Order: sequence, then C-alpha cells, then structure tokens
Amino acid sequence: MFSRARSMRPAPLAAAAAAVVAVCGLTGCSVDASKVKPVSKTFAYAGKSLNVTAHEVATKIVAADRKDIKVTRWFDAAAGTEHLTWVLRGDTLDIDAGCSGIALCDAKFEVEVPKGVAVSKDGDRILSGKG
Repeated sequence: MFSRARSMRPAPLAAAAAAVVAVCGLTGCSVDASKVKPVSKTFAYAGKSLNVTAHEVATKIVAADRKDIKVTRWFDAAAGTEHLTWVLRGDTLDIDAGCSGIALCDAKFEVEVPKGVAVSKDGDRILSGKG
C-alpha cells in the first residue's frame, strides 16, 4: 500500500522484487488490514481541538462519549520494512502505519475523540467541536 522510492541499482531491485514474488507465490502473500486483530492505545486529553496527521492512511474519526482519545490500528504486512507511529504531542496526534522498500502491507485507523473536541485531519476540518 505504501511504497517509498529508494535509490537502488536495477540489479538489486530486480533481485529483491523476484524474492518477494517467489515468497508470495509460495505463501500467498495476501494482506488485508481488516482481517487482523486490532491494537488500541489511549491518550489522556483535555484540549478543545485536535490535529490528526494521518499520512494518507485510511483513518476514521469518531466523536464518542469518552474523556480520552482512543486510537485503534489494523495493520497487516507481508513484505517491506514496517514503520508504525502513534504519538500525541500537544494538540497533534501523529499516526502512521505502512512499509517501505519492496512493500506489501495494508493499514487503517479509527480515532475516537471526546464529544465537543474540534478535529482536523491532515489540514481538513472533520469535526466542528459542537455537540
């Protein structure tokens, strides 16, 4: 799902791609984040607005009856170097899940925020904070 270009010679790149194809051919490298067991993390939060940086990963934002922020992540990978992030700094929640190199992975998040918190995701207003 997320592949970041790296400076590689064609021969090593072709060899790495061939290895992934060979392994996937033998094991059936199918990735689907919705089929894996989710992992959750909560963050104490008393702010009135939240900025979510989701790095283009599918992310659902939900207003819920809670006092903290709950982040649930579904992630599945068959190839590539994984990078998983979820950290709250001030009023910014930075979440990311993907892989790089010759990559085969899938990810999605759900973020539950307290009702009344205004939320922006990747610069776009998602929740107004009213109600």
